Amino acid sequence: MRRLTLPLLALLLGAIMLVSLSLGKYRIPAADLLGFAGWKLFGLTGPAADQKALLENILLDIRLPRILAAAMIGASLSVAGAAFQALFINPLVSPGLLGVLAGASFGAALGMVLSKSWAMVQLSTLAFGFVAVGVALVIAKAYRINSVIMLVLGGIISGAFFTALLSIVKYAADPYNQLPAIVYWLMGNLSAVDCKTILFISLPAAAGIGVIILHARQLNVLSMGEEEAKSLGINVGRVRLIVIFFATLISALTVMVGGMIGWVGLIIPHICRMIVGPNNEMVLPAAALIGAAYLVLADDIARLLFSYEIPTGILTSLIGIPFFALVLKNAQRGWR
Repeated sequence: MRRLTLPLLALLLGAIMLVSLSLGKYRIPAADLLGFAGWKLFGLTGPAADQKALLENILLDIRLPRILAAAMIGASLSVAGAAFQALFINPLVSPGLLGVLAGASFGAALGMVLSKSWAMVQLSTLAFGFVAVGVALVIAKAYRINSVIMLVLGGIISGAFFTALLSIVKYAADPYNQLPAIVYWLMGNLSAVDCKTILFISLPAAAGIGVIILHARQLNVLSMGEEEAKSLGINVGRVRLIVIFFATLISALTVMVGGMIGWVGLIIPHICRMIVGPNNEMVLPAAALIGAAYLVLADDIARLLFSYEIPTGILTSLIGIPFFALVLKNAQRGWR
């Protein structure tokens, strides 16, 4: 049955994305959606002439990029979270463990204050995400007590430092234009996503997720402990650096696209282990699929729940907090 799990999850994700195309303030019936797809893909008659331009604008310029962005962010955060939980042998860690989310958020806020170019904001977001993780690694290298413990402590220090810098930027920002934009961005929102953004981030995000999944077997061995992994011929330092680098990349990309969307990387890996078991060769691809489906659904709810749109990050936090309480309760029984 577990052999069918990943194909079934892929079908579920595809179905959710298709349904999401029809959902919004302007509802698109399934017949119109199919007619538009037939016209666009196969040159069939399709919808009425006066509807084609409207549907093209709604579906291709607004909804499809947003759905793809939600899927990419959900998959990236979930895979990064699952990888870190395996790497650090701790079910309570998240993609922001080493400070990448705090650093990327600071970079985004700094870019908004110093530049009017959206490209510079995105570049600053990505760069400071890596800088924050670099700070954590330098701290861990300076104190050779226990590499895993010092990595975690280094991440806490780095995250706190860049959170403080973010507060300074918010304090110094223009309270009428820049500060509202920064606050709204940090709430986690996908309303600004367009086709150019998707084209820019899709390849590095897919590559990062793919590389981490390819290291699933090594993560299985590392989950048994560092000494056991070394005795089985695993280059622990190399695997750790590769996983950290690509988890940092895909985590920073999520902030670059949608701001701070929390809790996804913490709760989805646990759901995956409930479904497919502890084997990371199943957990990581399942995390990508379930995380993508989860965030697409969460974004749909954020768009439709009220007459106005609420930031997606608020909704994921409201869902994640009670789930985290359940995780803490189960963590008392131990985890591998």
